[in-house]
Amino acid sequence: MSTDDKKQKTESGLSAEEMERLNRVSYVLGMEAIKRISSQKVLIVGLKGLGVEVAKNVILSNVKSVSILDNELVQIGDLSAQFFLTEKDVGKVSRAAASVEKLQELNRFVEVNVVTEELSEEIIKKYTIVVLTNNRSISTLKKITDACHKNGVHVIASDVRGVFGWIFCDFGESFVVTDVTGEEPLSSLVSSVGSEKEPQVITLDESRHGLEDGDYVQFAEVKGMTQINELQEPIRIKVTGPFTFKLELDTTGFSAYQSGGRVTQVKMPKTVQFKSLSESLAAPDFLFSDFAKFEHPQQWHLLLEALLVFQERHQGQLPPSHHKEAADEVIAIVKEINDKLPAGSPVKVEQVNEAIVRPLIETAAGEISPMSAVFGGLIAQEVLKAASGKFNPIYQWLYMDAVEALPKAPEGAAVPADEYQPLGSRYDDQIAVFGRTFQEKINNLRYFLVGAGAIGCEMLKNWAMMGLSSGPNGRIFVTDMDTIEMSNLSRQFLFRNPDIGKFKSKSAADAVTRMNPQLKIEAYTAKCGPETEEFYDDAFFKNLSGVANALDNVQARLYVDQRCVQTGRSLLESGTLGAKGNVQVVVPFLTAHYGADRDPAEKDFPSCTIKSFPYMVQHTIQWARELFEGEYNKMAEDCNTFLDRDDFWATLPKRGNEALQLDLVQTVEKAVKERPTTFEQCIEIARMRFEELFYNNLAQLTFLYPREHQTDKGMPFWSPPKRFPTALKFDARDPLHTAFVYAAAHLVAATYGLPVSKNQDDENYVAKVASQVNVPPFTPKSGIKVNTDESKKEEDVGSVNIDNETAFVYGAAQLVAATSGLPGTNTHDDE
Repeated sequence: MSTDDKKQKTESGLSAEEMERLNRVSYVLGMEAIKRISSQKVLIVGLKGLGVEVAKNVILSNVKSVSILDNELVQIGDLSAQFFLTEKDVGKVSRAAASVEKLQELNRFVEVNVVTEELSEEIIKKYTIVVLTNNRSISTLKKITDACHKNGVHVIASDVRGVFGWIFCDFGESFVVTDVTGEEPLSSLVSSVGSEKEPQVITLDESRHGLEDGDYVQFAEVKGMTQINELQEPIRIKVTGPFTFKLELDTTGFSAYQSGGRVTQVKMPKTVQFKSLSESLAAPDFLFSDFAKFEHPQQWHLLLEALLVFQERHQGQLPPSHHKEAADEVIAIVKEINDKLPAGSPVKVEQVNEAIVRPLIETAAGEISPMSAVFGGLIAQEVLKAASGKFNPIYQWLYMDAVEALPKAPEGAAVPADEYQPLGSRYDDQIAVFGRTFQEKINNLRYFLVGAGAIGCEMLKNWAMMGLSSGPNGRIFVTDMDTIEMSNLSRQFLFRNPDIGKFKSKSAADAVTRMNPQLKIEAYTAKCGPETEEFYDDAFFKNLSGVANALDNVQARLYVDQRCVQTGRSLLESGTLGAKGNVQVVVPFLTAHYGADRDPAEKDFPSCTIKSFPYMVQHTIQWARELFEGEYNKMAEDCNTFLDRDDFWATLPKRGNEALQLDLVQTVEKAVKERPTTFEQCIEIARMRFEELFYNNLAQLTFLYPREHQTDKGMPFWSPPKRFPTALKFDARDPLHTAFVYAAAHLVAATYGLPVSKNQDDENYVAKVASQVNVPPFTPKSGIKVNTDESKKEEDVGSVNIDNETAFVYGAAQLVAATSGLPGTNTHDDE
């Protein structure tokens, strides 16, 4: 695709290149949300560590524009968390001016500019969302947030002070959330519907319906009581059991229920009324972040206001690190604020707990990278919520601390007087929080990072800011065998367009070395697995301080976990799925390791249901995944085994029973016979596969079991949950048909290592070639048996571009859904 082609706007209003960048993001948010996000004008005030994290994340999210306002000159301590500043910038340029060019490099489709004027109501009116960081005055904070509230501008205020942070959100007096959870609507098959004023609905007991009180539903395909299918308005429900619920609906005038039907949850919009900050300070609504600290939010809330009052009295300065007199003054302000609160105030506490607030005051002067990263991610999520109306926003205050991370001196040991004093180094803010002893220790750690994708990039950036492995004995080892693709650029922020095609590990290592030249890092491209144990041997692992996983599959995680257990190394495990994430800290001889607590197995659908009688969208997705695995992964693995092993035939009897051996031989034989030499032959193979999967197989099934077929007991064979299928005739004008053949042809080409030219890499070209393929007419066969017994399971018989894989699974699942009359899937499900 040419540069001009990539600049052309698609139906979404975004260019082809933007769509390619946002490919994975669209699975989570959906295109409607992405279009809303792309129209937002965002102002970010304050560009220290927290501000630059927010800016980075929001720019990658593809908003329309981001303006940054921070006129203060760069200070050496800023480099503890602000990754786009260098020592050359110190004392010479403002934080905003020093960062704007590097922020622009993140996404050329987002306009990034610097605002130098003093923040005012007139400036605020130019934006749809305002983010306030590095706040220094309670009166100024009230003034700006109140102006945003008055003018209908969504505002998020936040700060990170040492190991303490807070977020406040105000999205206006009538903010509409279109989808509270972001999850797919639930759906169940119906067993019966009563005829009464509040009828009870019973669902088939294959799985719990998962609905909650107050949810809304709609019905389809109900026989007998057809009036319920025709209702335009969703019906509110009250749950009475895992397989039952009642409707707020009178069905006494409806026809009697006979059979069948599907009930589907309807996502209803929710209106949220936000209070201004001035109003909310006195009557806050807390979102709890740690239920082990249930009594803390009121203490934190008082502390926040006290710190801002202290700054107002001291020209914006925070209390110096571990300065007793300054800490005492802040505590006095906390008590003063608390005493002035009226009796019954939700914020008023019986007694200010110094054990909670004093450690946070003593370390408030420093801004550290991990806290900035966490809060920067949270704030960026709130920006996306404000822009899209998707997911429930923070209402309205979120507080969090990590006081457990602060070092504790041994009992009776004296802390050196200069332990928390600055050294004039880039780590001064971190020293203000954790001390010089901690900094020296972290400088000399030796860590192994497995994976340099989205999580890996963030991890390396944080380590660079912290100074991890920057000392004489320190070293970071990072490995990733993958290369950079366009779709990576929307979330793996260390990479740029010129890096496409390069190894992730090497590009990431180069990027973080530019952020902190003191970093000592080695980049590898060898996979960490059984085949590389000679390289990543026991001596390698035992020479590490710890290991961090940033992987995208369970098998690799289990292997690294096993090596850490064998060598007694700690492991930091993490992962993401859409808007969700998880972290597990593994400490030898103290915690369970990753492999000790496996996730519950996914629901195993009966083979006959998956292959012949799907009645849920999940069945079509599972079928498509199994098809992909067999057609492309398994075939390639079996052929490579045949080619690489001289003893293939001698070891064949050891590869399972005769059925498995025969399957292996037939797979290799088929791969050799069908081997294409041109991309046009790949299209032909894909077109014939379409015919086999979506016409021939279904025509054969309906020949054996016509619509009027009955079971041995005289019951209709095609009764719920079975759905009578429709064989699909290929239509080159149908975008779904063409998309399947396009994805399948590319996968065949990738499997056999065939190149695809620019002229061939076009759906119109693929459709033209596919329509010219000579497809022999199908003749049904008699005497074939189809497994219809769900209790019987078949024996298990068993690297391509991820975007083609997703497109293939998506297209295959959609086509199966079409043959069974099921509603279409979406790419978030398939991903």
